[in-house]
Amino acid sequence: MASLDEELLMDEEENRREIAFIRTQLSNELKDRFTDAQLQFIMDAIGSYFFTSGILESDDDEVDIDLEAIADYVCREAQAEGEGPFDAQDVFFVVQADLDFQEQNAG
Repeated sequence: MASLDEELLMDEEENRREIAFIRTQLSNELKDRFTDAQLQFIMDAIGSYFFTSGILESDDDEVDIDLEAIADYVCREAQAEGEGPFDAQDVFFVVQADLDFQEQNAG
């Protein structure tokens, strides 16, 4: 079993890999628009959305995920936390890239 420090290091490495992946999926304009810290905030807000939306408790084999609703949620959270404002259309592409990363690394 990994120690807490080892788990934290593994989480940090996973976050770095995810941010790098997201950056490969974004246009050059969007890559320049977001800092790594902002992308981390967005990733955390996406996770929060899934925990609070009830999607994770669904028993359905297939769940419709509304990327626009997630992007809107992230923008509201960013505004509330003083991280924004973010443009929902820009965040939409980050959400899409984040979900692509999760899908590729599920298992």
